[in-house]
Amino acid sequence: MAEFMASYAWVIWLALILIFLVVETLTLDLIFLMLAIGSIGGLVSHFLGAPFLLQIPIAGVIALLLIFSIRPPLLRRLRHGSDPTKSNVEALLGLEARVLAAVTTESGSVKLSNGDTWTARVFPNASALELLPGSLVYVKAIDGATALVAPEEKVQL
Repeated sequence: MAEFMASYAWVIWLALILIFLVVETLTLDLIFLMLAIGSIGGLVSHFLGAPFLLQIPIAGVIALLLIFSIRPPLLRRLRHGSDPTKSNVEALLGLEARVLAAVTTESGSVKLSNGDTWTARVFPNASALELLPGSLVYVKAIDGATALVAPEEKVQL
């Protein structure tokens, strides 16, 4: 069995490389990419004549070195270019709106500057308890499907 493993170690290394690369495409965490590169080191050591029991630690050491030295800066670089555009509730906070139907602590509606019409209530800390139609207000918070608005200046977030 040891003779078989020694003579066909290159097949085992190729299979491991392919498996690690497939798993990496599913996880995108760069761990399995580093394991695949470590396996390439094992494959190269096989072709350089190293015994099979030496190929395994060579592959392991290469993989560990890559995981702890190359992977962290690669992850930082990949995540550095993330999209800074605000979305969902974050994109609504601070938006300017016009009151369509009088906004009270109970009900009302506003048209946001992005064109959406929302049900609205007066923000709890607002100075006014009723906002008349046509008034300029700003979204201070979102509560479910209701915008909490106030007439104060736009908050810089």
